[in-house]
Amino acid sequence: MEMESVKPKIEGSQVTARHSARCVEEAEEAVKELRAALEKAGITLPTLRIDPASLAREAPCPLVELGRCSVEAAQRLAAVLR
Repeated sequence: MEMESVKPKIEGSQVTARHSARCVEEAEEAVKELRAALEKAGITLPTLRIDPASLAREAPCPLVELGRCSVEAAQRLAAVLR
């Protein structure tokens, strides 16, 4: 009986681990795609990355940190978004 209560937790943690890994992979791909799109528009966000603090949870849910940029980059970004 005790083994039955442990098994779902193990299965659940495996599902959570796969989900978390997929989320991190998606976030990495999003950063890569955004960096490439910004580069085409002549915009560089030097600190564009996955926010490391958002990975510190048991089940990471990554956030993309756009970071700081020059005034010129901010103006170009605003122009592209208009």
